[in-house]
Amino acid sequence: MDKDAKIFVAGHRGMVGSGVVRIFQQQGYNNLLLKNRQELDLTDKQAVGDFFQQEKPEYVIMAAAKVGGIEANRRHNAEFLLENLEIQNNVIYQSYLNGVKKFCFLGSSCIYPCQCPQPIKEEYLLSGPLEPTNEGYALAKISGYKLCYHLSKQYGFNTISLMPCNLYGTNDNYDPVNSHVFPALVRRFVDIVDDGGKEITLWGTGIAKREFLHVDDLAGALLRLMLEWNDPTFVNVGAGSDISIYDLAYKIAAAAGFQGEIKWDSSKPDGMLRKCMDTTKINNMGWKPEISLDAGIKRTINEYRELKYKGLIRQ
Repeated sequence: MDKDAKIFVAGHRGMVGSGVVRIFQQQGYNNLLLKNRQELDLTDKQAVGDFFQQEKPEYVIMAAAKVGGIEANRRHNAEFLLENLEIQNNVIYQSYLNGVKKFCFLGSSCIYPCQCPQPIKEEYLLSGPLEPTNEGYALAKISGYKLCYHLSKQYGFNTISLMPCNLYGTNDNYDPVNSHVFPALVRRFVDIVDDGGKEITLWGTGIAKREFLHVDDLAGALLRLMLEWNDPTFVNVGAGSDISIYDLAYKIAAAAGFQGEIKWDSSKPDGMLRKCMDTTKINNMGWKPEISLDAGIKRTINEYRELKYKGLIRQ
């Protein structure tokens, strides 16, 4: 990619999209097309078509998606499936029709069956049933990847697809209802410390394990693959190791300064009990994450506290 290439980052205000924008700008890519939802509704087929015909981006990063935590996904599978299909279909197909040179699709580790062998290899896709609590989102991401893959195989459309593990970091969503587990724990522990609380109750049993990657590491992997990799088959992007939610909670609690009692509500769902991806494929390309979990926790707590004290966190 030339440094003056026109690059459309769909979803640039989200955690992943903003991470992509940061690293592209740091590396001198300054001709970025950035549209918020008020300027361009990606669910609007006509609007997306008009945008591509007018702007003619050379490269597209598909970071836009309707996302949420386990409760939001469980309660709104239909909406997660429908809206993500609309967004993906419009952006992917218009990219193909308008001659985009290279398209990057971002998926999620939730595409894998709920009873996958561990660590999860790319070949395990569609080898079993999905986790019911986020089936809608998972089906949408599988469909987006498959559309990219088949457009590539049939018509030579240059696509790559990345499937990251659980992401966290700068510009995460700390909404008390719709956030994922990492930012939710950061918010709860920082808030209870600020309020002087001595006891906290968390969802589930804590036995479920998850793999976490800082969004800046994902952005670094994405830029590297945009420059060096041309293959429509997807690649896992992760830390290569996981941690139980129980242990994660205690790490975040300690970093936030919480010294009270942590209780667990086993009546709430744990979700998929383990989800650790095999990262051999991308590691063999020379990429590995640079931000440790402990360092990422400290950074995220500091960022949340700054946002909170500036009044930028919705209560």
